[in-house]
Amino acid sequence: MSKPFASTADTAEKTETLEVLADGVYALTTGGDPNVGAIEGEDFLVCFEARATPLMARRWLDRLREHTDKPVRYLVLSHYHAVRVLGAAGFDAEIVVTNAETKRLIGERGAEDWAVEFGRMPRLFEGHEEIPGLTWPTLTFADQMSIELGGDRGTVELGFAGRGHTSGDIYAWLPKQRVLYAGDLVENGSAVYTGDAYHQEWSTTTLDAVKALRPEILVGGRGDIAHTAAESAQAVESTRDFLTTLLRAVGEVRDKGGSRRDAYRAAREALLPVYGGMPVFEHALVFDTQRAWEELAGEPPAIWTTDRDHLVWDELTG
Repeated sequence: MSKPFASTADTAEKTETLEVLADGVYALTTGGDPNVGAIEGEDFLVCFEARATPLMARRWLDRLREHTDKPVRYLVLSHYHAVRVLGAAGFDAEIVVTNAETKRLIGERGAEDWAVEFGRMPRLFEGHEEIPGLTWPTLTFADQMSIELGGDRGTVELGFAGRGHTSGDIYAWLPKQRVLYAGDLVENGSAVYTGDAYHQEWSTTTLDAVKALRPEILVGGRGDIAHTAAESAQAVESTRDFLTTLLRAVGEVRDKGGSRRDAYRAAREALLPVYGGMPVFEHALVFDTQRAWEELAGEPPAIWTTDRDHLVWDELTG
């Protein structure tokens, strides 16, 4: 029997849990779906990630409004993937912030990614009819950006640690509270999607830079919140282990002259014992294998389209 495509068979609603991580610092975890966060300034909010549709964004804000009624001044988007950005209209934010590279990627492949992610994960796109179009930042930066929260609340430090999950991922770091919103640079209790990734850079210098922040609380892109420094460091190392195990398995097959289907089977065998029961494992691994194969051939991430999605899926899993 053929494997159901991507996450199309994942139709069960997930439990959403809002956690207060520190005074005025929040995260919503979603049972393996994309996590989101918010930070209170003196008279405004900084929100991190937008969800896939304005309807889903408003549901998150309804939960947040149980704690604060401050308006959203900044909406920070960690990267360009549709499930992270297309709900931006629901925030009515004054300023939408991304890395400059993410803005370039939206122009290059944002429309294709919208179609692809809707096809892969339809459950996340409830209310998709409301999406007004591609989400474009109103403010970009290259390496670092600081947002003053006012009073004694400290700052939000936005940073680009290097290429990883995409070529434009950023994190949000609260040095006073020692809370890190890592986006999909770090997963904690979830498999890792790498279909647009730079595995070698991500697994070395990029994760080294993230780990060097030494967060005491870490909110990854998916999965559980790490509530201690030790748990945060372990989340980084688990992500690194996934990446290195994947790349090693695919590389060994390539070196022996095997096929991409062989590489997928080898990667699955290598990763299954630790990561097989985690969210999006079966979904991600097909696309992960394809991208790892390309990277080892010296190729940049190709643009995913719905046709390419299904061709790769059928080739690797058939």
